[in-house]
Amino acid sequence: MAASTKQSVGGVEEAVAEQEPRVLEPGAAPFGNFPHYSRFHPPEQRLRLLPPELLRRLFPQGSETKPILGLDVGCNSGDLSVALYKHFLSLRDGENWSDDSRELRLLCCDIDPVLVERAEKECPFPDALTFITLDFMNQRSRKVLLSSFLSQFGRSVFDIGFCMSITMWIHLNHGDHGLWEFLAHLSSLCRYLLVEPQPWKCYRAAARRLRKLGLHDFDHFHSLAIRGDMASQIVKILTQDHGMELVCCFGNTSWDRSLLLFRARQTTETQPIPESLIEEGKERDRLRVWR
Repeated sequence: MAASTKQSVGGVEEAVAEQEPRVLEPGAAPFGNFPHYSRFHPPEQRLRLLPPELLRRLFPQGSETKPILGLDVGCNSGDLSVALYKHFLSLRDGENWSDDSRELRLLCCDIDPVLVERAEKECPFPDALTFITLDFMNQRSRKVLLSSFLSQFGRSVFDIGFCMSITMWIHLNHGDHGLWEFLAHLSSLCRYLLVEPQPWKCYRAAARRLRKLGLHDFDHFHSLAIRGDMASQIVKILTQDHGMELVCCFGNTSWDRSLLLFRARQTTETQPIPESLIEEGKERDRLRVWR
C-alpha cells in the first residue's frame, strides 16, 4: 500500500500497485495492515493452542511431503510467521537451527510493502521464510507469484495454509462474493488450512474506528448478507462449497477467536489425520473436535 515496489520469487518479478507512502493514524488500517499488530494480539496466544507436533503428525517422516510447504496469507510484519516456524520446529529463543530446519518452508504474503520490508529485515530465518508483497485478491499476481514459489519444489499446491484474522478484511473490502472467492482460492491451493476468523463484533469495531477518524466507511459493510456467527459461516462455506472437511477446533484465543483446522477431502483418501492427535487433544482439553 505504499510506493511502487517489486517482489521476486524464483526469479519472477511482479509490480505492485503504485501509491504514495502513507502514515496510518492509530486504528486506521482498512486492510488490517496495523503497523504494530503483535503488540495487542501476541503470537503466544495462538501458539499455546496449537500442538507443537502438529505438522509432524500431519506429515510424518517417510511421507512424500518434503519439505513441508506453508502459505501464510496476511503475514503483517512477520512476527506470527516467525513464531509459527519456531513453534512447529520446537526452536527455543535464540536458536536458529535444528535437524528439521530444512523440512519446513513458508511463503508469507501481505498487501502492505512497508510491513513486508520490515518482515524481511527482521526475519531470523531468511532461508526458510520468504516474504512477498501480494494483494491475494489480484488473480494475476497471485497466480504468478505462488506458482513461481511452488515450482521451485516441483509442487502445485501448499501442504498447509495459515489464514490468521484475515477473513474479515477480505469480507469488508470485497463483499460476500469476495469472501467466497478468497476461501475458494485458499482451498484450491492448500491440502490443509488453519483459519482464525474474526467474530462479527470485530466487524462493527473496525467500522466504528474508521468513523471516529472521519474516514469513509467500508463499501460493503452495510450490504453484507453473510454475518452473525462468522466461524460457523466460514465452516459452512469451506465444507459445503469448497470441498474441505473440518478436522478440529483448537479452542479460542483470549480475544475470542477460534482456530479451525480444515483439510481437503481428497487428502483424506491418501493421508487420514492421525487418531493420536485427536485423542491426545481430547485428553489435554486443548483440542475440541467438531462433529
